[in-house]
Amino acid sequence: MAFQQSDLDGLDAAIATGVRKVTFADGRSTEYQNLDQMLTARDLIANEVAAPINTAARRRRRVIIGRVGRL
Repeated sequence: MAFQQSDLDGLDAAIATGVRKVTFADGRSTEYQNLDQMLTARDLIANEVAAPINTAARRRRRVIIGRVGRL
């Protein structure tokens, strides 16, 4: 499942206001039992939202066009 920045923002707002029920961008709704569960979910979503940025920066192609040397 792909989370979006709006999912993270909604969870942050719920944590700040003390609301335990969160509705995500795709319409799913989750009610957390306590703040620890919300913080764990927040970390998971934050890592997933940040992951495409980190992997894109590390992904590089190396192309060898020719070799120079003696035969």
